[in-house]
Amino acid sequence: QVQLVESGGGLVQAGGSLRLSCAASGSIGSINRMAWYRQAPGKQRELVASITNGGSTNYGDPVKGRFTISRDIAKNTVYLQMDSLKPEDTAVYYCHALKAARVTWGQGTQVTVSS
Repeated sequence: QVQLVESGGGLVQAGGSLRLSCAASGSIGSINRMAWYRQAPGKQRELVASITNGGSTNYGDPVKGRFTISRDIAKNTVYLQMDSLKPEDTAVYYCHALKAARVTWGQGTQVTVSS
């Protein structure tokens, strides 16, 4: 069983920055892919960014060029650096892990961007 704990959310003004962290614990060996998703009230959950165990990254179109996903393997942690934040980025951000075709979700962390 993998456990994921997100942190780093909060309130920021438009144009500001935040860095989210996702710490993985438990049976974390051979996690194939980690990702960040987000969900705003009344909206579908959407992919923000992902990174594979080989280091390949993908980004959703709304955040491309503004957000960066990275990892620290020694600390079992994945990060999401969010720059040039917009009010449209307001959502609960969830960490996601894929291991041997099984998924684990974190509890989510709230990001609110004021105009």
